[in-house]
Amino acid sequence: MPTIEQKQLLDAGVHFGHLKRKWNPKMSPYIFMEKKGIHIIDLNKTTEKLEDAANAMKQIAKSGKKILFVATKKQARDIVTDAAKEVNMPYVTDRWLGGMLTNFATIKKSIKKMQSIEKMFNDGTFDNVTKKERLILSREKDKLERVLGGIADLNRIPAAVFVVDIMHENIAIEEAKKLNINTFGMVDTNSDPTRVDFAIPSNDDAAKSINLIVSYIKDTIKEGLTERQAEKGKEAEEKALMEAKKAEEAADAKAKAEKAQKAEKAETKK
Repeated sequence: MPTIEQKQLLDAGVHFGHLKRKWNPKMSPYIFMEKKGIHIIDLNKTTEKLEDAANAMKQIAKSGKKILFVATKKQARDIVTDAAKEVNMPYVTDRWLGGMLTNFATIKKSIKKMQSIEKMFNDGTFDNVTKKERLILSREKDKLERVLGGIADLNRIPAAVFVVDIMHENIAIEEAKKLNINTFGMVDTNSDPTRVDFAIPSNDDAAKSINLIVSYIKDTIKEGLTERQAEKGKEAEEKALMEAKKAEEAADAKAKAEKAQKAEKAETKK
């Protein structure tokens, strides 16, 4: 697994929480101290929880399942989009549509609609429609791509959901919980860490902090995917060897049978 140093966390401002008056008492186990009215997060706890969460996500990726990345906050959008694309995971960074998980069948219909408009663009069908219809369809395609483009290849409910700021992505967390989907999240001092299965105590507002946490998770997932490929290669190799052995045994059996037949014919001639 990749390593993360406390200096990196400090430099990125991961330890800066919210004002004391905005805190959630359930975050007390993760708060180191208060400084000038601001809560400071215990980076030892951050490191421990981050490694636990990343390792769990690594195992999910290694098993071939999908992790949905969710971050609709302005400062997190590009960071999360790039990271999710790099490890070929689905993502939602524009806005969360209610029912994205709990009403996935309907969402899939909207994805199919988006793909069918895309096909019309590519196969020349647009040449046969009016300029007005073309404009309407073009706008609809842009709107659908903005909201659903990141989950266009998601064929089934993901195995896990990772969010930046569990308060901001409250609906996504609630839908995941209803479906018993594993939940992971960056949790600041104003949030309730018990609302997710894997809480990562951290500053979920600063771009530097978000980038460091998300990059670490991305690298760990990448490691899981690499291990999966290696295992699949090993399995394929073992399968090929097994098939070669079976073919060799079949050839030996055939040769023995032919030899026995020849011997029997020779005996009959005598």
